[in-house]
Amino acid sequence: MPRVVLAMSGGVDSSASAVLLKRQGYDVIGLFMRTGTHGHAQADVRQDHKKGCCSAIDAGDARRVADRLDIPFYALDFEREFEQIIDYFADEYARGRTPNPCVVCNNWLKFGQLWAFGQKLGADFIATGHYAQIRDAAGESDAPRTAPARQPELHMGVDRDKDQSYVLHGIKRDVLPHLLFPVGGYTKAQIRQLAREAGLGSVANKPDSVEICFVPSGRHTDVVRSRRPDVVRRGPITTKDGTILGEHDGLDRFTIGQRKGLGVATGAKRFVLELLPESNTVVVGEEADLLARGLRASQVNWLIDPPSGPLACAAKIRYRHAATPATVTALPNGGAEVLFATPQPAVTPGQAVAFYSGTRVLGGGWIDYALR
Repeated sequence: MPRVVLAMSGGVDSSASAVLLKRQGYDVIGLFMRTGTHGHAQADVRQDHKKGCCSAIDAGDARRVADRLDIPFYALDFEREFEQIIDYFADEYARGRTPNPCVVCNNWLKFGQLWAFGQKLGADFIATGHYAQIRDAAGESDAPRTAPARQPELHMGVDRDKDQSYVLHGIKRDVLPHLLFPVGGYTKAQIRQLAREAGLGSVANKPDSVEICFVPSGRHTDVVRSRRPDVVRRGPITTKDGTILGEHDGLDRFTIGQRKGLGVATGAKRFVLELLPESNTVVVGEEADLLARGLRASQVNWLIDPPSGPLACAAKIRYRHAATPATVTALPNGGAEVLFATPQPAVTPGQAVAFYSGTRVLGGGWIDYALR
């Protein structure tokens, strides 16, 4: 019987994954990541009633699901490792970039540290509740599998509204054969119904987690300024030609494409075009000024053999962005140049870009700058 370690967050998706894996005959072991980001239960719920993940409440929910399904359960202490992700988050904002901690968490913790622990337990696979799919180009079915996929491909989930393949593009290629995404072939509504039918009513209607689990207040500046107080520094807000429109008290309050909360009244809509940490300047302009013909990315992770020349693809530049036709060219320094078929707005340094061919994820990297 193949053994799988399942990342259990206490939510409906990972809980339903446990049900599906058990039904498919796997030897399932549940793993929960303790991150230390929620010291008190009242911090687990924001005023908008959306939840974070990895909290004490979530740990209790995950353990109860594991007990009900009679699967072994381990709560692992990743507080020290998670502190490094929060430091990355603060450092990126201090550099005038907009971070994506979920991608980093997936790459380093869930499919890095967690999988390493799973291998110590003799696991053949690692599974999560992500809405994505692993398909085998060799023609073998997605699951259940008794052995690692021979020619694995990462694909979008069936539920396009919940698809999470974008945040998975950084998974190392050698991990792909060992991945299982049990909920990827279902819609969210089907998964909630499955959980109810399995007697998991306590999690079946649980709200989806917020994107940034360690910012329960919803104000990212609270985290950034507590860790990097030097970011609180006054600087100019200018137009492209250098005309000063006003002042700000820190670059961390801004992201590319932002329109609200600029702190200046100009009588016309203004958008953040650039953040210049060297001069502590926020550059604003018109919406048309946001358009870019392409981008440069670094630290590209390929899930295919790196292309030897320009490759037609669809490029997705943020989680809620509809992937757009583009051409990607691998660069010798481990980066890539992406040229869009149609100029795209708000290309944001620090965010990820993922490359697709149809539903298949080809790879992705970190956006360094837009090509105007």
